Amino acid sequence: MQLLRLAWALTAAAVCFLLLLLLHSQVLREGQLAAGTCEIVTLDRDSSQPRRTIARQTARCACKKGQIAGTTRARPACVDVSIVWTRQWCEMTPCLDDEGCDLLVNQSGWTCTQPGGRVKTTTVS
Repeated sequence: MQLLRLAWALTAAAVCFLLLLLLHSQVLREGQLAAGTCEIVTLDRDSSQPRRTIARQTARCACKKGQIAGTTRARPACVDVSIVWTRQWCEMTPCLDDEGCDLLVNQSGWTCTQPGGRVKTTTVS
């Protein structure tokens, strides 16, 4: 009878251990992003100047091999690393569908021009 109790106790302990192990691995996985995706970590807006808003955002990306963090359709995204190396920012389609993209003269960023004439300038730091 005691042998049976010992077997049940060991089985219960093993099940508890496996459940704890499963729970621990799930907690570790929750902080990770899926490959090829990005999320915005911080977003700061400064509207202290009239007719001008300065926005700074930080994104966290889990890019695949040959990709790097960039911007696609005004959202953080993984883009081909050659776009960043050559500084041809408009190739990653950073503007919305109805906006036009132009490189800044010194290739430090790009502008997105809306149909109404409003211009959004983005610089890379």
